[in-house]
Amino acid sequence: METNFFQSIAALQVQGGWNINIASENAERLIVSVLFYDDKVGDDARKKVPPIILRGTVAELDEGFFDAVVQPVKETAALFTNMESYLKQREQAKQASQMEKEKAAKADKDKTDKQKKYEDALKKVDELEAEGKYKEAWMKVPSPQDYPDEAETLRSRKAALSAQFAPDLFNEPKSE
Repeated sequence: METNFFQSIAALQVQGGWNINIASENAERLIVSVLFYDDKVGDDARKKVPPIILRGTVAELDEGFFDAVVQPVKETAALFTNMESYLKQREQAKQASQMEKEKAAKADKDKTDKQKKYEDALKKVDELEAEGKYKEAWMKVPSPQDYPDEAETLRSRKAALSAQFAPDLFNEPKSE
């Protein structure tokens, strides 16, 4: 007896496994349950795919078995492929989102650290200015290149402090 049953299964070219159960309904009829599955799919929804149930005589099943299962098995295999692809893409999106959150958090932290340094420097400048130490205060004013958003404010602050310097021997004295 020669059959082409396994050649027909291989010709479908689908990834997965087959559970085929055959039971006698009565003396002349059989019930065939065909469950196509793929354990590599990580989504538990794969377990909800129902089996294909065929009933018929031996001759009917011999003649129409593959015609009855080809389309549902191909659709199920495509569904499993889509499930796995979806899970992979979802994981990639999750990782990308986490990376974006970390980048944003790092940028915010850098910005707040930089802002804190700026504020601390200006506080020190104010203290030195209050003590009459204008040259030291002038030296502590942050560089406009480091804080481009505050460049004009920093330049005017330096100019105001340099105007307070005591005259030296090489410049003409201030006339007040």
